[in-house]
Amino acid sequence: MIRVGIFGAAGYTGGELLRILKNHSDVEIDFVHSQSQVDKLVSEVHQDLFDLDLRFTDQIGTQVDLIFLCMGHGRSAIFMREHSFGENVKVIDLSHDFRIKGSHDFVYGLPELHEDIIRDANYIANPGCFATGIQLALLPLAHAQQITDDIHVTAMTGSTGAGQKPSATGHFSWRNNNISIYKAFSHQHLAEINQSLVELQPSFNTSLHFIPMRGNFTRGILASAYTPFKNSEEEAIHMYQSYYADHPFVHITDTNPNVKQIINSNFVLLHLRKYGDQLHIISISDNLIKGAAGQAVQNMNLMFGLSEKTGLALKTVGF
Repeated sequence: MIRVGIFGAAGYTGGELLRILKNHSDVEIDFVHSQSQVDKLVSEVHQDLFDLDLRFTDQIGTQVDLIFLCMGHGRSAIFMREHSFGENVKVIDLSHDFRIKGSHDFVYGLPELHEDIIRDANYIANPGCFATGIQLALLPLAHAQQITDDIHVTAMTGSTGAGQKPSATGHFSWRNNNISIYKAFSHQHLAEINQSLVELQPSFNTSLHFIPMRGNFTRGILASAYTPFKNSEEEAIHMYQSYYADHPFVHITDTNPNVKQIINSNFVLLHLRKYGDQLHIISISDNLIKGAAGQAVQNMNLMFGLSEKTGLALKTVGF
């Protein structure tokens, strides 16, 4: 069994991890850590987990094989400086602190890009939610050296993408029946997307124009990307099918997809169409599952030699 501890377990991502891991056949949850909810039952905070007999703690268990860091951005780097674990303890961080290459030992954990590296890694930087959906829309193009001009992306995310802490643009009366743009052309996920595209296509030096949007729904991401493509639509579809042939969570669909198709699952749907000289790619994903907790479990499975689908193969609810 893989003994795990979760830091920041009281937030949305921590809750999703608990929902997945409590039914994972190879996992035992050792502790759930929270500074704000100490001694409370997990079910008092995540009320649907009424059958999980665990309490939040501010103590750090040492007899674990893996820790998940679900803390706010910036806090993971501080945590790693202030704490040390045994050399056999693995870490998966869900913040943005270690996603960009630098003076650290974290591997960028996008399985559809780094599957073999992830298998041998001790430290994983889980990708961002927007970054995951957008990269999966673009990786086959970069792999084939087919990005030849600017890329334009508009993507909309649900309110859970902003985290559990209340904010002016997150509460119901503002978010409901409302849509807005934020961080236009400057979103923090651009850096990790560009990093991956250059890794696959070193000649990539065009611009990725990204307009993020806040949607009036709770979870899910729809990303719409387009860029010039000289070959046919059929060749594009074949290229994408070939790239993702061995990646079980990415599916190429012939029909125009919608967010409800992938909610509460680790799956991603991609839909391709050619309009004139432009290839249009729609990417649909769940920001809390494939964009966070599910991808973290997928990475854990790879790190411990399991099938990456273990505990993730099913869509948990329907519409």
